Amino acid sequence: MEPIPLPSPIHYELLLQLLERQTLYAVNQNPSAREQVQQLIVTLRKAQSQQKQLESKFQRENIPIEHRWSLNEVAAAKTPGNSAHPE
Repeated sequence: MEPIPLPSPIHYELLLQLLERQTLYAVNQNPSAREQVQQLIVTLRKAQSQQKQLESKFQRENIPIEHRWSLNEVAAAKTPGNSAHPE
């Protein structure tokens, strides 16, 4: 069975750090925007948690997973004669 592709956990971390460290600071004087950013942070944390649950399920069922960094590496790997470095 081929591994199930899932986003790399670093993607969640990068987005959360950006939103928490920079975006919240930038919208501090705008209460409605700040609330929306906080809701987005909560949503991303939920998505991250759901992915971890899915990974645990796959692990219990001995289903391999593969964390992907981008869509480009998949396209490059499947293109015949393509080098390992996507353009």
